[in-house]
Amino acid sequence: MLSQPRADAQPRADAPPRRRLAALRRAAGLARVRVGKLTRVAVRPALWGPLSNGVLASMEHAHVPFGPDFATVLDVGTSRGQFAAFARSRWPAARIVGFEPLPGPAAAARRVLGGEVTVHEVALGRAAGRATINVSGHDDSSSLLRIGRQAEEFAGTGAVGELEVQVRPLADYLDPAPPGPVLLKIDAQGYELEVLAGAGAALAGVDEVYCECSFLELYEGQPRAGEIISHLHGHGFELAGVFGVAHSLSGEQMQADLLFRRTGSAGAAR
Repeated sequence: MLSQPRADAQPRADAPPRRRLAALRRAAGLARVRVGKLTRVAVRPALWGPLSNGVLASMEHAHVPFGPDFATVLDVGTSRGQFAAFARSRWPAARIVGFEPLPGPAAAARRVLGGEVTVHEVALGRAAGRATINVSGHDDSSSLLRIGRQAEEFAGTGAVGELEVQVRPLADYLDPAPPGPVLLKIDAQGYELEVLAGAGAALAGVDEVYCECSFLELYEGQPRAGEIISHLHGHGFELAGVFGVAHSLSGEQMQADLLFRRTGSAGAAR
């Protein structure tokens, strides 16, 4: 998953034994992923700076067959800069632009990444305006949608407050068109379709989309993966891969990171 719950999150004490066991297995799996990320970061000095500031780059995406070297990376749902740090390491010449509506994480991303990454303190949606974000106990699980099953699946991710934030459409940042090739990464906690709708015709300037999609409704009213796939197919993208599949406590496939590539592109550069 593009964003992952903390490995130290504990299952509820009143949960049925089977669910408690599933939660403990998930926590163990997340701990293994974290160890793997630390191992990869340890051999990349460029990522030691973010790590020293408490940000572990999202190296679990290192195996994803992204396309050619990107000139621009649009990081929707920057959080504290985990994916942006990975992107800066993977495509050092790329211009990286982040979007993070929560002031704390946005400030942390700017501090960790410095002037090499531009971070806009804004949520992306269908149209410009103001909206109320539901702040999660784990801030990277916050959403413009009400938090639903997410809080049951991942301990500590329930809502702890609300905050009014600015919303702008992605099209505002795609005019003039950024240098290509362009990667659009989206981790919007159920708001993915609104982000894509806000791109409008300017989505034609994007070469690949890497998006966290859910197969179950974790946030109230969120579109499922099928709707995201259909929308992007209608805008000239084909599904190129599914990565990081996560399962619910009852064993269902719950969410994954989906890579989309513009139809007819040359494909991944290997």
